[in-house]
Amino acid sequence: MDKVTWNKFVKTKERFKREVENISAALPNLKNIQQNLVCRRSEVSYTIETPVVYNTALDCVTADDEIKLILVADNPGRREQAAENRRYLVGPSGKIAKKFFTDNPSLGIDFTKNVIILNKTPIHTPRTVELKELCIDLEESQRVMVDLLLEFYKTFGCHVWIIGYSEMRKKGIFEVYTEKLKDICKTNKDFYKQLFLYRHFSMNQFTVDLKKKTSADETVAKNLKKIGKDYKERILGK
Repeated sequence: MDKVTWNKFVKTKERFKREVENISAALPNLKNIQQNLVCRRSEVSYTIETPVVYNTALDCVTADDEIKLILVADNPGRREQAAENRRYLVGPSGKIAKKFFTDNPSLGIDFTKNVIILNKTPIHTPRTVELKELCIDLEESQRVMVDLLLEFYKTFGCHVWIIGYSEMRKKGIFEVYTEKLKDICKTNKDFYKQLFLYRHFSMNQFTVDLKKKTSADETVAKNLKKIGKDYKERILGK
């Protein structure tokens, strides 16, 4: 990165940290609510260590790195909130994502060096669908994450992949995220062109969907672009 890009990245990263602190401060009982949810619903018992998760992998990015892709997942799960991690996509889905890029070198993307990862909300739950069981206001955290996505995009000008769109529908968990994203796309055409939507990496949905919709006459990159554009237009409109 040049100096200007690096400074913009650092500024946005520090804002991300502050926003996580603000969300945490506004939800003082969140940890207890999450722990009760784990005790009632989770198949694996664990202790809540980070109720609202900042992606510490951003602190490992250096000025020598080239960011080629911003990837947006749903929200931090059990492994992501663990104090030893506090990173996004470090569980099974992250392994599938890393393998995908390793298996497709033609894309020219190293998952550990060329990708930064955000979420639609930094608030943890064992499973994304359980966010609605927290009975808290998720709207502000979603608006914040869209703002941060746009700032990171303005910094790098790279492709943006949003992974998982089922809850971005009307009355879905991430409806607020979707509506704010639509507003931005109306006024920022370049951002809209660089934005693509896909199925989750979890349970190999992304890979299976890609194989199902792939045209043998096209490159992986072109197939990805077509699939991501189709889903984008379905959720966000043309």
